Order: sequence, then C-alpha cells, then structure tokens
Amino acid sequence: MLPSQAKICTLPELLDKITEWRAKGQKIVFTNGCFDIVHIGHVDYLERARLLGDKLILGLNTDQSVSRLKGPSRPLQDEMSRQRVMASFWFVDAVVLFDQETPYELIKAVQPDVLVKGDDYTIDTIVGHDLVLERGGEVKTIPLVKGYSTSQVVARILGS
Repeated sequence: MLPSQAKICTLPELLDKITEWRAKGQKIVFTNGCFDIVHIGHVDYLERARLLGDKLILGLNTDQSVSRLKGPSRPLQDEMSRQRVMASFWFVDAVVLFDQETPYELIKAVQPDVLVKGDDYTIDTIVGHDLVLERGGEVKTIPLVKGYSTSQVVARILGS
C-alpha cells in the first residue's frame, strides 16, 4: 500500500489513529471541504492549518454531498480521486469521508483540539465551533489566498 493510501480512513480507523496520537500528546487539527479541483489557495490553507498542531485531519465531502451542496454538475472528480490527491500532501495526516450536509457529527466524533476554516467564515458560523470551544479547544480562521477558488478555476477553464 502506498503511504498516501494509508492516510485514507474509515471513521473507526480514524478514531483508532486519534487515540494513538493523543496518547503521544499530539495536537489534533480538523478541517473539511469538497476539494474538487485543488489549487494554490487550498495548498496554502491546508499547510497553514497543519502548522496549528501536530496532525491534520481532513473531512472530505462524498460525491453525493458535493452534488447536494454545489449542484448536479459537481463534483468534477470522484471521491476516490479526491481522497488520494488530498492524502498525498505531507501536511495532511488523515482523510475521512462524510456524507452529511455538514461535518458536525464528524467533528463530534473526532473532538479536535483545533477546528479551522478559511477567513470567509467567522468563528460563530463555523460548523462545530460550539463542540470544540465547549471542550476547551480552539477555533481559528486562516486568510485565504485572494483570487483563487474552485468556481474561478472552473470559469477560467470554460472561458467564462
């Protein structure tokens, strides 16, 4: 098995990894998204997120949840492809799929020490902020690289 494939987990596998990491005193960071077409904005964001702790867990929307969120023409890449691409980054330590509208239940299960989203969110609009703050964790936003979004990349490809 390739190292990137080993980072792709079911929720029970992830919870086992988290138990090991916590036993070593490691700080767990969580973020989530669709990551349909990966661009420099994603790379910058995720690398900065990882620097906030020892392990970065990425909750990845399933194909069905991406379609519900973004419309029937999305995702452009299937979940297996998106999982492998995201797991290939050195700064991502685990990738787990979730099919719900939000990652709330996943965050409840993971119980991260740090919950992170881009600065297009405010702390009080980040799903799961209540769970993390209640446990004494941190909720942070990271400045996004201006001019980069999947929608903008798709528009450029389509010549719009």
